[in-house]
Amino acid sequence: MSFTDEDREAVAVIARRHGFSPRAAETMLSALVGGHARQAQFDHPEFGGMGQWSGGGMLMIGDMFNSALKSRVGDLIRNLTDLAQALAQRPPASVPDASDPAWPPDLGVPSASGSQNGVDYAVFPAARRLAIRRNGQVSLYDTGDHRIGGVSQQQGGTSSLLFTSQHGPVPLDSLVPIAALPGPGDTPGDPARSDAAHPTDAAILATIEQLHALLSRGILTQAEFDAKKSDLLNRL
Repeated sequence: MSFTDEDREAVAVIARRHGFSPRAAETMLSALVGGHARQAQFDHPEFGGMGQWSGGGMLMIGDMFNSALKSRVGDLIRNLTDLAQALAQRPPASVPDASDPAWPPDLGVPSASGSQNGVDYAVFPAARRLAIRRNGQVSLYDTGDHRIGGVSQQQGGTSSLLFTSQHGPVPLDSLVPIAALPGPGDTPGDPARSDAAHPTDAAILATIEQLHALLSRGILTQAEFDAKKSDLLNRL
């Protein structure tokens, strides 16, 4: 999720009120926006690690016996909910124009875009694609049924990009690579690039293992895992 300066100022005020850092509060806000302010799955050390919340009153944090922290996290969520609702309904007026040569024009207009540590990204929900640009090369990923809202948190490097969707955090490595488009100095048909357009059997099996890890952590439901696994196995 891309935040304006005004958004960040508002989040910083709320964060200080409950004793959290602005970065932690932005992570929670991104998770709330991804869940349309009705639910959130989050993972941040200041919140006791991984946790989840639903608007019906359910809140679980990794540090399950720390009732004081759980209370603070709950208060933070309640204070961020109105802002999350507003951001979830905000039209993508500030995203790059579809004619921007940075992204393939046939994908349409991105619903979210941004940059983290020199890695650019753009989400194209109509095409079910996530585009990542690094060192001038654009790689495409299949987003499946995820409605990705933006970056959740970044530890450094492309492989650690973590996005948010209605299902919670979505590691970049859990998405299936579709294609690597030519960058500066590349030529069409370059064998070094062509393999990415057709994921190998090993890559597909590795992705299934990553999805199973997400299932074990409770990020994916059994039904979501089974559906994605079936789709991947059909590509073998």
